[in-house]
Amino acid sequence: MFKKILIAEDHEIRNLGVINTLTDMHIQNFEFVSYCDEAVEKLQTALEEEYPYDLLITDLSFDADYLQQNIRSGQELIHKAREIQPELKIIVLSIENKPKIIDDLFKTHHIDGFVSKGRNDGKELRNTMKKVFGGETVIPLEILNTIRNYSFNFTDYDLTLLHLLTKGQKQTDIEKHFKENKIQPHSKSSIEKRLSELREILGAKNNIEMIVICKDMGII
Repeated sequence: MFKKILIAEDHEIRNLGVINTLTDMHIQNFEFVSYCDEAVEKLQTALEEEYPYDLLITDLSFDADYLQQNIRSGQELIHKAREIQPELKIIVLSIENKPKIIDDLFKTHHIDGFVSKGRNDGKELRNTMKKVFGGETVIPLEILNTIRNYSFNFTDYDLTLLHLLTKGQKQTDIEKHFKENKIQPHSKSSIEKRLSELREILGAKNNIEMIVICKDMGII
């Protein structure tokens, strides 16, 4: 099992659950940090001292306070941790539930496991740690199913179209925006056709429902 663990979490009350989990697993060498910058410093120092951490458990959101920080999110921390120690195992423990964001954590940031904060997160963290230690990549089943259902890759054109819709722009406004910014295809009929295709892909009855689905997934 993991011998040296770093936990990045800025809420002390949530740390108690992690402590209980690690104690139940008879893991004694673990440290907590409340800031991403501090986590980076500890990772770097441990590596220089030739006693590196073998697991990072991190949240994604960190509240801003009076201390100026260079790294403000779990995603940035993960990216930096990978630069410092590429083979470091990383588990995200977060309330995040948007499939697109979680999918990006695995595809872009190459995390090893994700645990949703909630009623049974202690048990889930324990199981995830055991599997990650054994070399597995752990994606929650409910998230995996949602990702599979919406495995379609949205293009930059699609994302721009959806973002303009969220701003309340009508198709005539979108057509004008596309023409001014030389985004092709920009004809009204092409825009209508693509919106229809996106609604069908997402199973939405109208544009409003489509926007709600995209926001829930974290696409926009």
